[in-house]
Amino acid sequence: MKIIIAGGGKIGHSVASILADEGHDVTVIDHNPELITQLSNSLDVICVEGSATSPDSLREAGAAEADLLLAATQHDEVNMVCGISARHLGARHVIARIRDPEYLSQRAFLREALGLDLIVNPDFECAREIARILRFPSAVRVDTFSKGSVEIVEHKVAEGSVLEGVQMRELGAKLGVRVLVSVVERGGEAFIPNGAFTLQAGDRLSITSTVKELRRFFAAVGQLKKPIKQVMIVGGSRTAVYLSRMLMESGMSVTVVEKERERCDRLCDLLPDAHIVYGDATRSDVLQEDGLSTADAFVALTGEDGDNIVTSMYARQCGVSKIVAKVNREHFADILEGAGLDSIVSARDLIAEQLARYVRAMSNSAGSSMETLYRLADGRVEALEFRVGENAACVGKPLRELKLKPDTLIAAVIRGSKSILPDGGTVIQPGDHAIVVSAAGKLQTLDDIVL
Repeated sequence: MKIIIAGGGKIGHSVASILADEGHDVTVIDHNPELITQLSNSLDVICVEGSATSPDSLREAGAAEADLLLAATQHDEVNMVCGISARHLGARHVIARIRDPEYLSQRAFLREALGLDLIVNPDFECAREIARILRFPSAVRVDTFSKGSVEIVEHKVAEGSVLEGVQMRELGAKLGVRVLVSVVERGGEAFIPNGAFTLQAGDRLSITSTVKELRRFFAAVGQLKKPIKQVMIVGGSRTAVYLSRMLMESGMSVTVVEKERERCDRLCDLLPDAHIVYGDATRSDVLQEDGLSTADAFVALTGEDGDNIVTSMYARQCGVSKIVAKVNREHFADILEGAGLDSIVSARDLIAEQLARYVRAMSNSAGSSMETLYRLADGRVEALEFRVGENAACVGKPLRELKLKPDTLIAAVIRGSKSILPDGGTVIQPGDHAIVVSAAGKLQTLDDIVL
């Protein structure tokens, strides 16, 4: 597919890297010559120096023949004008990055009026990811399929855990739960384990099951945390506004600490039911005076990675049981994990994941049945949800009789309101939803799982 990305910033760069690796013909437009040089040297993409709103730049990038244009500059209005121009020039599909909450409330109108196929909002997606984590605090990360019927959660095996030395085939009997370990990260590698795979301390597991069984799993390994009622958020960003609203709708109490007076005043208007604090969260006395010691969860959402790291480490030192930090730079994620802070989110990665799912679905000429895609193990593995069609290659046969491709696992089957953790005798039927785990970029359709 021919794809144009307008804006070579963090999100544009991440999306371009993923799509180029999947074999798409990617062109990036940006007005910054230094950024264009950096992109040209680091990625296998075509670069055009120019304005995203200029018809000449769009023509030079090939908008008339483009299958998809993503407008991902820092400015909502530029993205909207770029999308309109690209559609007028002949681009088949147009996606725009739009962040302003006022625009988000008019999402349906904007899509119709501007001819947009999809609006992406990094701040909203980041807030939604954090909200999922806080609703299931025992997990490091939570990915949801079929509207919550099945979840994949991350868990790190601690020293002395009952999971140490356990083979996959023994896991259910030992713990008395029905779960499936679909991915294991160990020493920088990602494994899709078979029954003989043995767990070790330090392994990072992606575990598939229903919410009920996952809670039983965390209780069995001594890691079940109490529900979160009080949350402290540092940084009054757009993400903080979205997140606060989601949490308060779930019945949680929210405190937001913001160091800029003007922004605090604005937050009081936007979040009348939250406790808004004017203060510098990098000062321990500010955090202590405003309830850190009684918080069940701490979320660091400032625009500075360093501040997010420092405040998160202090919250951990103070005994807060659940900590989530937003981090933009990849190498900082390793620092946080080494400090025992496992729940790290990146708006860039979330949007890249969303767009990869969209492109993968539209790239199949027959119409892909893919409905959900999550990238696991730092992007090395994917979990995909497919709607099973009448003629799918996996229909009507017990799983033990299917010849699946290497490093491919059917992690769950959803049939109506019933969630099935499959075994060799499970038979997939038309209308089911199948959750498949595979090496990244290998699957376009459900039939790709079969040799």
